[in-house]
Amino acid sequence: MQRACALALLHPGTTIIHNPGESNDDKAALSIIQDLGATVVKNEDGSLNITGAFSKDAIPTSTTEKIINCGESGLSIRMFTPIAAIFEEQISITGKGSLLTRPMDFFDSILPQLGVQIHSNEGKLPLHVRGPLQPVPITVDGSLSSQFLTGMLMAYAATVKEPVAITVSNLKSKPYIDLTLQMMGLFGYDISHQDYKTFIISPVSKKSTTINYTVEGDWSGAAFLLVAGAIAGDISVKGLDVFSAQADKAVLQALMHSKAFISITPEQIDIKKGNLQPFHFNATDCPDLFPPLVALAAYCDGTSVIEGVSRLAHKESDRALTLQEEFGKMGLLIKLQDDLMIIEGGHGLTGAEAHSRHDHRIAMALAVAGLAASGETSIEEAAAINKSYPDFYKHLSLLGARLNYPS
Repeated sequence: MQRACALALLHPGTTIIHNPGESNDDKAALSIIQDLGATVVKNEDGSLNITGAFSKDAIPTSTTEKIINCGESGLSIRMFTPIAAIFEEQISITGKGSLLTRPMDFFDSILPQLGVQIHSNEGKLPLHVRGPLQPVPITVDGSLSSQFLTGMLMAYAATVKEPVAITVSNLKSKPYIDLTLQMMGLFGYDISHQDYKTFIISPVSKKSTTINYTVEGDWSGAAFLLVAGAIAGDISVKGLDVFSAQADKAVLQALMHSKAFISITPEQIDIKKGNLQPFHFNATDCPDLFPPLVALAAYCDGTSVIEGVSRLAHKESDRALTLQEEFGKMGLLIKLQDDLMIIEGGHGLTGAEAHSRHDHRIAMALAVAGLAASGETSIEEAAAINKSYPDFYKHLSLLGARLNYPS
């Protein structure tokens, strides 16, 4: 949804987004593109008509400083900052909550090489950028997050006049870049890559066409439902594209490794409670799966290992430590060893008073784990789910979970 908003902003025609998301992150993206000049109209069927801010031949300008607020969305701040740098006037970029503490040093080092003036708060928000960005050949570090590269690819694609290369070292989360490239292809952009190390962005003729895009079901949110089915009861989940480029589709691999009873068809995924076995899973390219997989591992009969802990430090919380501490309150032993998370499952969990740490995925993971724990689980700051999946507790209730959550 957020990528679709960014691409709709850059598209010189109209984009119709079907099945739009309504999470706080989605709302932030819609607010950003309107602040940058796009118009958004909601249709009777719930779809959105978005008219981009870019004409066929010109980048819009104004005499007033623009301010965009990314809320708590890490993707939005990393994707929209290079896009904002396309504009000639100064644009201030801010956010709230945990986003205020996330490192943005990447932009301090990269954007000046592209002719962009940038001032940050010692590598953190707020950022103040003034373009126009010059899409020149450059080398970037992809080890912290692929989201920076997503923004760079979009900004370059909107401005190149001849083929230009971005060279990337240590790229993490390649599936997220696959998703970006897939969507950019749907919007008519021409980008190729050589083993994810060199990306060639070629110019295209911008046409004022109408693009219809349907937002896929979210595998990141669905992962919690699928794990809930594996540990607490039978669930059928519809609306997911089993051929999706989304990285978190890999939850299916972990569930199969755990010997969960799972049936996968293009129409739906059925999963049943079973005798779960410990698993070894590499989450380096899909770090958002750590929280639901910890809940899964807690109910596996033995020790499970998840690789990729280094990817968890700069999320809404330091997720490795948060998972260790909050699940520890429920009786789960989690060890952190180098880049490994070792989960001693199979001993059952006890309901406890836990805290989301204002992290949407921690809140959902604790709720899922609480479904099969003995006793009641209480989650402080449970509303953190609104960041990505505002209907999560409602859906758990519809599936038969007993919840006390003020709507």
